Amino acid sequence: MIIEKILGNLHDLSSTDSAYQGLHREKVVLPSGQLVKRIQRVTTDHGKEIGIRLPSTAGDLRDGDILHVAETNMIVISVLPTDVLVIAPRTVHEMGVVAHSLGNRHLQAQFFDNESEYAAEVMVCAYDHTVEDYLRHVEVPYDRQERVMPVPFRHAEHSH
Repeated sequence: MIIEKILGNLHDLSSTDSAYQGLHREKVVLPSGQLVKRIQRVTTDHGKEIGIRLPSTAGDLRDGDILHVAETNMIVISVLPTDVLVIAPRTVHEMGVVAHSLGNRHLQAQFFDNESEYAAEVMVCAYDHTVEDYLRHVEVPYDRQERVMPVPFRHAEHSH
């Protein structure tokens, strides 16, 4: 089977959407880094091999993406948690200094506000022991966590 489009996302469905209720969920478990690949061969948690070939306009895969629905079964993407640092600067100055330092390392960060699952204004980046040492040294509050990120971290393309 080759998947050429995403049918929807479980996280976007309302609780009253009955089209997918009661279906068995067969999972394709992926690390975050594989979400950016448009063409790949994957295996479900039931051992079924499938190909994914998405158009360049499709965007990245996300946790909860519905790949296939048939009778009583659906195949969905399930993303493994990523080891991250959740950084919670106390002031705008602290945030600026940390963001500048992480930017110099070309480390991608994602930002969340008080209304997010973090319930605070935080910056999240992939775990790196040198960043953790830096944060400890400059005494900026942070927490190391395992999180399923809403979008994958991408390598920042640049040149000098």
